[in-house]
Amino acid sequence: MTQTATILRTGRKFDQVLRGAREVFMADGFEGASVDDIARVAGVSKATLYSYFPDKRLLFMEVAQTECCLMAERIISMIDETKPAREVLQITATQLTAFLVSDFAQQVFRICVAERDRFPELGRAFYEAGPQNGQRQMAEYLEKAVAKGELAIEDVHIAAEQFSELCKVRIWTRAAFGIQNSFSKDEIDLVAAQAVDMFLARYGV
Repeated sequence: MTQTATILRTGRKFDQVLRGAREVFMADGFEGASVDDIARVAGVSKATLYSYFPDKRLLFMEVAQTECCLMAERIISMIDETKPAREVLQITATQLTAFLVSDFAQQVFRICVAERDRFPELGRAFYEAGPQNGQRQMAEYLEKAVAKGELAIEDVHIAAEQFSELCKVRIWTRAAFGIQNSFSKDEIDLVAAQAVDMFLARYGV
């Protein structure tokens, strides 16, 4: 049975369950999160929770995918593709950099790594909804920018991955290893601006 077929995504309490699960996963991780706690925080019965998500793994994957999709939608809503490439890239880099070091993204990353051997589907789901989806959408934009003569790129898929990696410079590693737990807007803006400068130094025309 597929994940799509298993999860019931209708009903007034669906979002309630997701919000409760997000809060508990953020606080306790995957292993420490109990169904009892999720149901309590969500304000629903265990029977109601199980009617939506018969497996805790499915619930975690839904939370991660939902958050990644919301992030992607937020970035897309801020972008005007009629604007110069630098402006579009700057908005994307700033939003992506901020998300990568957010509490949510870092906690999900830690959970996926910790559970990699037991539940590889957790990491796969987050990768597909987050990095893979983001890079696909970036590649689609880059193709349009190349067609307009704003950028010169032979492989937009590699370029999209390079752009994502540039947005991780310095601060992502510090966040992942717990060296630094919060980042100012100035720090995020600096990394994003330098990512755009480096990208355009390679692909700008």
